[in-house]
This record gives sequence, structure tokens and C-alpha cells, in this order.
Amino acid sequence: MWKRIVLFLVVLLLAACGKTIPDAKNWPVEDFTFVDQTGKPFGLRDLKGKVWVADFIFTNCETVCPPMTAHMAKLKQMAKKEGLDVEFVSFSVDPEVDTPEKLAAYAKQFTDDLSNWHLLTGYSQAEIADFAQKSFKTIVQKPANDDQVIHGTSFYLVGPDGKVVQTYSGVQDVPYETILEHIKIVQSSQ
Repeated sequence: MWKRIVLFLVVLLLAACGKTIPDAKNWPVEDFTFVDQTGKPFGLRDLKGKVWVADFIFTNCETVCPPMTAHMAKLKQMAKKEGLDVEFVSFSVDPEVDTPEKLAAYAKQFTDDLSNWHLLTGYSQAEIADFAQKSFKTIVQKPANDDQVIHGTSFYLVGPDGKVVQTYSGVQDVPYETILEHIKIVQSSQ
């Protein structure tokens, strides 16, 4: 009888430990300190030990950014409802236009609670293009004489060690439940 109970407990323990995120990326995010929508410095050191979800947007976007930001707001609300401690970070890909004030006004269209959502600016166009490519393996390109910016449309789950764990669609068919499950897995492995 005791052997069965012990065996059952061992199997249960191993099953709980066995949850991993398939095809984990493990891309390190370069150190950064930018400026958020409140005008205050915010960087990787503020996210140390935290799980966070990132994306790339800009306030003047005419196509993908409004739905991406709405999806991020929904994910944020779902995470809060489940009691998950998660930070959200949106990097502006049009930093010369997107001031902290513009980012704050833009975000208010989607949520009243920015306590754990930081919309970042305060760098050059070249810096964000380089940062996006090196840390998130995505493109940021602003064509000359155009007010639109070419950029990736993924959401990125970043672990407490500052490494990108996984990427997800941020525009269509956003896998909210999968992202929340992956957040739980990352948090439980801390």
C-alpha cells in the first residue's frame, strides 16, 4: 500500500516538474535604460527577477499597432484576473515622434491601469533598430519620407533571467491561454 502511495507521489511530482515551454528561444535581452510614459527612466534592471511580455508599437501606426495594443491590454487584464505577477513593456519603434506624453495618451485608449505596463521611448531610430534585432530577432525599419515604421508584430515572453523564452502572434489569433500557461510555467521554475 505504501509503495503505491509513494509511487503515485513520485509520478505526480515528476509530472509537475516536467512542464516546459516547447522550442524555448533563450535569447538574452541586451541591457537597456529608456524612458517610460511617465518620463522616468526604466530598464532591464527594473525587470530583473520578473516575468514580462514585450512588443514593438508606435502611436501613429495605421495598421497593426492598435490591434496589438488592444490584445496586450486584454492579456494584461487576463493575467491580473488569474493573479499573475507580470510586467508589460511596449517599445516605441518611432522614438522621435513618440514622446512620453504621446505614449501615455495612446495607452489610455486601451486601459486605465498602467501600473505594470511601460511604454518606452528615449532612444534614436538606429538604437531601437539595433536593439530589436539583437535582443528580439525582429526588424525595425523607418523608410525615408514615410511616417509609418516597418516592425515585427510578435509578443515576446521574457523570463526573470532577462532571456526571451517564446514568441507569439500579437495581431491575429493571439494565443492568450497559451501565453498565460507559459507565464505560469516560467514563474513556477523560478
